[in-house]
Amino acid sequence: MLIFSSTVFLSAFLLFQIQPIVAKMILPWFGGSSSVWSVCMVFFQAELLLGYAYVHWLHEKLSPHKQVLVHVTLLILSLLMLPVAADPAWKGDASTDPSWAVFVVLTIAVGAPYLMLSTTGPLMQAWYALAFSKPGTEIKPYRLYALSNLASMLALLSYPIVIEPFFGVQHQANMWSMGYAVFALGALLTGVVVWKSHAPRAAKKVDATPAVRPSFRECLLWVGLAATASILLLTLTQQLTNDVAPVPFLWVLPLSIYLLSFILCFDAPRYYVRPAFLIALPIALVTVDYVLSHGQSVPVMVTLLTLSLFVFCMVCHGELVRRKPPVRYLTLFYLMLSVGGALGGTFVGLVAPAIFNAYFELPIGLFLCAALTSVVVWKESPKALRIGIAIALVLFSARLVYLSIEYVSGYRVVMRNFYSQLRVEDVPTANGIKRIMRHGNIIHGEQYMDENLRRKPTAYYCPQSGVGLALNSLSTAQPQKIGIVGLGVGTLATYGRPGNEMRMYEINDQVLDVARAEFTYLSDSPAKMVSILGDGRLMLEREPPQQFDLLAMDAFSGDSIPTHLLTLEAMKIYLGHMKPDGILAVHITNQYLDLQPVMAAIAQHYGKVGLLYSLPKNSGEPFCRHTVWALLMSPERAATLPKELQGGVKLVPRPGFKAWTDGFSNLIDILK
Repeated sequence: MLIFSSTVFLSAFLLFQIQPIVAKMILPWFGGSSSVWSVCMVFFQAELLLGYAYVHWLHEKLSPHKQVLVHVTLLILSLLMLPVAADPAWKGDASTDPSWAVFVVLTIAVGAPYLMLSTTGPLMQAWYALAFSKPGTEIKPYRLYALSNLASMLALLSYPIVIEPFFGVQHQANMWSMGYAVFALGALLTGVVVWKSHAPRAAKKVDATPAVRPSFRECLLWVGLAATASILLLTLTQQLTNDVAPVPFLWVLPLSIYLLSFILCFDAPRYYVRPAFLIALPIALVTVDYVLSHGQSVPVMVTLLTLSLFVFCMVCHGELVRRKPPVRYLTLFYLMLSVGGALGGTFVGLVAPAIFNAYFELPIGLFLCAALTSVVVWKESPKALRIGIAIALVLFSARLVYLSIEYVSGYRVVMRNFYSQLRVEDVPTANGIKRIMRHGNIIHGEQYMDENLRRKPTAYYCPQSGVGLALNSLSTAQPQKIGIVGLGVGTLATYGRPGNEMRMYEINDQVLDVARAEFTYLSDSPAKMVSILGDGRLMLEREPPQQFDLLAMDAFSGDSIPTHLLTLEAMKIYLGHMKPDGILAVHITNQYLDLQPVMAAIAQHYGKVGLLYSLPKNSGEPFCRHTVWALLMSPERAATLPKELQGGVKLVPRPGFKAWTDGFSNLIDILK
C-alpha cells in the first residue's frame, strides 16, 4: 500500500505542479492574457482524457502482465523527454490567435510526461485492486483518488507560496524533472508488485458478485456533472482574472477549491452532507448572481465566488461519488469523468470565445448545475417538492436569460475573441455624451463626443497624468517619434503634433477596429499614425531600433499590466529602442498590486532614474481618473528636467526586493 499511495501522491503532485510552471513559462509569448491559462487548462484536461482512455483500454483489453509491460515501456520512453522546457523558438506568429500555438508548445514541452502522470490515478487504483483483492474482502481503491487530489491541491497551494517566490521558472522545471524521474521509479515498483501477485488470478476475484454494467444514461449523467464542475471552475476563474489580473494565485485558488471537493467526496461519503449542500446550492447560485450584478471589492468578490464554487463542486462531485460503480467498472467511471472535464474545458477555452460575443458560458454553467441537480433529486422527491423544483428551475432559467441579455444590452458594440471581451457604451454626463470602452468591468479608455471636447485627452492620459506631463515636455523644435504599447481607444494620439510619428502596438485586432470605428482620437490626430498588430514586446523584439523620444507602456489585461512586460528582459528590449535622452513611461495604476518596487528595481538595474507621478482620485480635474505612471530616464535627463516634470517623486529600491525576470516574479511581495 505504501508503494501505491506514494506513487499516486507524487504523480498527482507533479501533475498539478507543472501546470503553473509551464503556463508561466509560455505566458510572455502569447500576450500575457488570462485566456492563455484557459487554453492551458483545455490542454491539460485533454491530456487527462487521453490518459484515462489509455488506462480503460489497458484494463479492458490486456492481461495484468501485458499491462505492466506496455506501461513500463511507455514510462521509460517518456524519460527521454526530460528535462521539460519550452523553447522560445516555438513562439510562433505574435499577431494571430495563439490557441493552437499554445497546444503545440505544451505538447512538445510536457506532452509525454504529463500523459504518463495523468494515467497514474486510475491505473494505480486498478492495479491495487488486481494485486490485493481476496474473496470475501472489500477493497477501497477509490480512496487513492482522494489521496491524489490532496496531493494536487498541495502542489497548487505550495506553488505561489513556496516555489514561485524563491526559484526561477527554469530551476522549477529542472526540479520537477528530477521529481518525475523518482515518480517513474515508483511506478516501476508498483508494476513489479502487480507482476509478482499473480494478477490474472486476482483479477477474477475483484468482485464477489457479478457487477451490472452502468447504463448509457448513467454514463451521460457522469459526463454532465463532471462537465458542469469544469465549466464553473473555468468561468469563475475567468471572472476573477479578467477583473483583477491574470496571475498564478487567481488560477490556483479556484482550482484548489475544485480539488478540495474531490478530496472530500472521494475520501468518505460522509463529507458530502447532501441535505446541507442541496440547501446551500440555491444560496450559492443567488450569490454569484448578486456579485455579477452589483460588483464587490476584490476580497469580498474572491471570497464569495470561491465559496460558491466550492458548493457547486461539492454538489457535482458528491452526486458523482454517490453513483460510482463497482470496482469492475472503475476505469469506465474515470473515463467518463475525464470526458466531462475535457468537454467543459473545451467549451470554455476554445468554443465560447469563437461563438459568443459575451461571457455567456457562466450563465450556461449555472443553469447546468441547477438542471442536473434537479435531475438527480427528481426521483427521490415527493410530488409537491417536484413541482417546487420545476418552478424554481424555470424562474432561475428566466433570470439567467435576463442576466445574459444584460451582458449585451445598452451597448453600442459588444465583441469578444481570445484576448478579451470589449464593450462600448455611451454615458450621459454634464459635458455631453461620454463614450467608454470596457474590458470586462475595467475601463480601457473614454472620449467625450462633443465637438469641442472630443480632442481632449481624458481618463488615465489627461495632461495632469504622468504620461501627459512627459508628452507635453517634449521639444517642439523638431519632429518627435513616439511609441505606444497598448492602444486602448487611442487617447494618446491627441498629443501628436504635425511631423510627429506615433507607432501604436496592439495585440488585439478588435481593439484596433473599435478605436477606429467608434472613437475619433486616431483620425483627429495631426501626427503620422502607424499601427502594428501583435504583442508589443514581441514586435519590438523583432524590429530594428526605433529611436523613440518617448515610449509609453500601456498594455493592460484586465486591471493589470501583464507581468511579462515588466521584466528585466522586456525593459532591455524597450531601452534598446530609446534615444539616449528618451523617456520610458510605464502605466502602473493598479487597485491590488503595488508596482513601484518593480519599477524601482528595474531603474536601479539599468542605471536609470525612476520618477513617480500619481494623480489621486479626488484631484479636482473633471476629465482625469486616478492614475500612476513611472517615468524612467537617464541621470543626465533627470538632472535637467523641464518645469512640467519637476513634481515627480524619485523611486527608491526596496531593500531585499528582487527584480523581476522572465523566469522569476513574485506577486505576493507587492500585494496592497
